[in-house]
Amino acid sequence: MSGRRGPAAASARTRSEKKASERAVDIFTSYSPQTAAPRVRVGDWLRHLGIPGVWHSYAGLPNARARTLLANPWDVMAAEVHLRRTSTRSKRIIVSREATPLGIGEVEKRLLADAAYAAFDFDDAIFIRNSVGRRIFDCAKKFRRMIPAADVVIAGNDNLAEVAGRYSQRVRVIPSCVEPAQYVPKSDWGFRGEPVVVWLGSPWTEEYLLPILPAMAEVNKRTGAVLHVISAPRGVDEVDAWPFVKRIPWSPDRVAADLLSADLAIAPLTDTPYARGKCAYKLLEYAATGLPIVGSPVGANAAALERFDGIAVGQPDDWADALLMVIGESSSRRAERGARGLRMVQQHYSFDAWEDAWRQAALGES
Repeated sequence: MSGRRGPAAASARTRSEKKASERAVDIFTSYSPQTAAPRVRVGDWLRHLGIPGVWHSYAGLPNARARTLLANPWDVMAAEVHLRRTSTRSKRIIVSREATPLGIGEVEKRLLADAAYAAFDFDDAIFIRNSVGRRIFDCAKKFRRMIPAADVVIAGNDNLAEVAGRYSQRVRVIPSCVEPAQYVPKSDWGFRGEPVVVWLGSPWTEEYLLPILPAMAEVNKRTGAVLHVISAPRGVDEVDAWPFVKRIPWSPDRVAADLLSADLAIAPLTDTPYARGKCAYKLLEYAATGLPIVGSPVGANAAALERFDGIAVGQPDDWADALLMVIGESSSRRAERGARGLRMVQQHYSFDAWEDAWRQAALGES
């Protein structure tokens, strides 16, 4: 039989390619698609739904910090030119936090306003001046300019939605979600040696660990418990200085196994306006693994801890008692906490639970 394809096959392929193109979504972000916010809030959704995405990830840099931008001037210049030449007419787009770390929202406003359908998604308090760049370019003014231009604004929690609601009547709350099947749930909650406490995050959030490390030192002294920090290979020196800390480089291929090797998980936060914008993603990963959780009831953490039968700790001085309590519980009680977390993450924070809402908000589908 000949290997040639006839006109009908070519026509079918063209129709298929056209259909895929029509369904594609353009994503604008100042971060790499592999970094947490665009990956979790947009990329994972597109992969889950099988929808192609066209990424406009600014200069392709690992972050948008001032030092990184200054070290890559030609990449930054090329990214700015690309954004100003890019048309979004007849396209569906999602802006994840911002399209450029520079300016005060003019670029994002045009991209959002010109699109056939435009969603703006954010999962942090990006309107708070917590960095040099956000102070220089007046992030609050930028936020006020971007938000009204979107057809729908998707906020990661109620605190963020309340602020966005001051500038748009089209705000939807959709939490960050996980695919529970991608994690390996625990089946044994007994200890096989010294208890292993785990924290998962980025180098920029390791600062939240610092206030509770003295409490962790007390727990280590009394039980031998160690702390596994799953983060970048090089993080905060003050964290690594403690002898009970073991740093485990984060890897998408290893994170499920690294979580499974722990006995309980922690999620400390300092109660600040910026921290209240956090969306509790690490708690979802903990719950999908069946880990008992101890955390700060700040922002979205509060509801997640309650749903997952976690322990809420208000003050740094109370962390030692909370950790010792969970370590001292029976394995069956820790199993109960883990099993509840598994049920609740599927019910409240899974892609299946939020698929219809995300399609309507992010893609404009009815």
